Amino acid sequence: QVQFVESGGESVQPGGSLKLSCSTSRTMLLLNNLAWYRQAPGKQRDMVAAISRGGSTNYRDSVKGRFTISRDDAKNTLLLQMNSLTPEDTAVYYCNRLPAMDSWGQGTLVTVSS
Repeated sequence: QVQFVESGGESVQPGGSLKLSCSTSRTMLLLNNLAWYRQAPGKQRDMVAAISRGGSTNYRDSVKGRFTISRDDAKNTLLLQMNSLTPEDTAVYYCNRLPAMDSWGQGTLVTVSS
């Protein structure tokens, strides 16, 4: 049962910005720690940013200062604002609970290239 629907990915040039959205249930959003993950071609899926039920955030070192995770509780949506994108950010981005559930959405592809 898919509980996450990601959107917002597209092709951008280095230095550009994107905002990803993840639609989920209100229960999932309010009662769980959530995270954005990404999987680059040929690599494992890694956590990028996380937000606790209380709103505390955590980021992997390579995105600190560039990415911001947030929740829009009124819209049951998890967000990821990504700035100063580099080619190394190219990946399929997913949202899930933290720790992750076995069920994943389809993800949204972000391509950073000149």
